[in-house]
Amino acid sequence: MRGSERSVKTKTGSGKEATLHQRILGDIENRILTGEWPPGHRIPFEVDLATEYDCSRMTVNKVMTQLVKAGLVERHRKAGSFVRQPQAQSAVLEIHDIEAEVKSLRLAYAFTLVRKVERIAAADDRRLLEVGEEASVAEVLCIHFAGERPFCIEERLINLGVVPEAANSDFGGMPPGRWLLRQVPWTTAEHRISAVPAEAETARMLRIAKGTACLVVERRTWSGQGPVTWVRFTYPGDSHALVARFTPASNQPERS
Repeated sequence: MRGSERSVKTKTGSGKEATLHQRILGDIENRILTGEWPPGHRIPFEVDLATEYDCSRMTVNKVMTQLVKAGLVERHRKAGSFVRQPQAQSAVLEIHDIEAEVKSLRLAYAFTLVRKVERIAAADDRRLLEVGEEASVAEVLCIHFAGERPFCIEERLINLGVVPEAANSDFGGMPPGRWLLRQVPWTTAEHRISAVPAEAETARMLRIAKGTACLVVERRTWSGQGPVTWVRFTYPGDSHALVARFTPASNQPERS
């Protein structure tokens, strides 16, 4: 009789008794955190877990609800429950390396160069890069991947007057951002952060539903020679976070 399941206990690693609920929770957490069940892995259906642990489906449901709240599992209606991709964090005030972000999640990194064209700067290009009418730019579109899932879209403009090497470069098989950092030392950067709903093309590239909330980070960087690049990264909003650490202005030394 399953009504007695609440009294079923095991021993934890510390020697303390654990309820069946804790045992199921611990087993699933362990499989996720050790990578046995990687992001995207379909978790057995609740009825199958109830059979495996000889308990009621309600007990399993409570465990799954706790895992969802902990950010380890996500539920898809009619499709079941899946291991959630860990949320990446970027420092707001840093020029971050997307490959390093992805690898910090213990996922394989890859990127696809979708488009690269060179042209005389159009009006929007001049506004974004703050360059003159005769300037030449390279427009770059990339998709970065974490495992099999698109991680973010990169839309970039490069000022060819400052970085002429970008004109005929395929970036040597490395992401454009990393390539640029190796070519030109930047002196100043500006970030702009916003949240937008995914338009049709963005949704297609990120493999998300149209209208899904996305995190957008726009950045401009300058060197001693002038504007270097403008870039916009678009992330699915449920898989990325931005972090900034700072101190109160009152703690800064006074300037004379």
